[in-house]
Amino acid sequence: MKAYIFLIITVIIFTGNILVGKALEDIPPFTIAFLRVGIALAVILPIGWKQAFRHREVFRSEWKPLLGLALTGVAFFNAFIYLSLKYTSASNVAILESSIPVVTIAASFFLFRERLKGYQWAGVVLSLGGAFWVITNGSAEVIRNLSFNRGDVIMLAAVAAWVMYSLLVKTHMHKFPAYGSLLVMLAAAALILLPFAAVETLLYGLPPIAGYPDIAGIIYLGIFPSVIALLLWNRSIAEIGASQSSVFLNLLPVFTMAGAYIFLGDSITWTQISGAVVVISGVILTTRKSIGFRRRKHNE
Repeated sequence: MKAYIFLIITVIIFTGNILVGKALEDIPPFTIAFLRVGIALAVILPIGWKQAFRHREVFRSEWKPLLGLALTGVAFFNAFIYLSLKYTSASNVAILESSIPVVTIAASFFLFRERLKGYQWAGVVLSLGGAFWVITNGSAEVIRNLSFNRGDVIMLAAVAAWVMYSLLVKTHMHKFPAYGSLLVMLAAAALILLPFAAVETLLYGLPPIAGYPDIAGIIYLGIFPSVIALLLWNRSIAEIGASQSSVFLNLLPVFTMAGAYIFLGDSITWTQISGAVVVISGVILTTRKSIGFRRRKHNE
């Protein structure tokens, strides 16, 4: 049960990641990614350096998967999201991010023969359809007028990066200590992103950080999505697998809708509420077997 709580917290944090990333769209994308990684590195350093030093031989021998984890989930996933938000809407980003569960499940099947039951597939379809319904507010006109641009193509690259990250977590993360590995991945991601951020600075000048709101936004990105969410996501995949964990990402538009209502005063329609209920029902259906198994095991 703990994994499901972790995943809900992770999705809430990822919702903030999209909203804050959109609010910081005046700052070049790789610069945002570099700044958030730098803050995360400063946060995790005092916590993870002892683990990193103690397990240095493991990191040396397993450097390839560790580099893959740093490239996909830490460096380029969010950099691609911020870049895509320069050219497309937050709604399109949410729609494309909702495809992650299906892509993850397909990849898990072909690579690891990880199978879902029929009712679990029904849950995947329900949650995906409900997410799309929330995003479009059930409007046929909105659906007809959906258009895709280069920002959406970039977002597809972000989807691919996160799917690869989740599969690498499933197959390799058990080899590494949680805090030490995150420290090493963040350090590698900082080195990878540095030249991209340097080029952006040369082209556009110093990042236009306009006072407290921008600083608070970057600090949020550095602490919550870059440290807390990654630790919770990795722990959840270790417990219930990549396929079922990824289904929770369909809650993104539901939480985005709720956040806009609470913090921005946006209205919520009954259509969106019904879509949210469908999403939640689909997530519960997909994970029902695992929850039931754990309860039975606990009662024995």
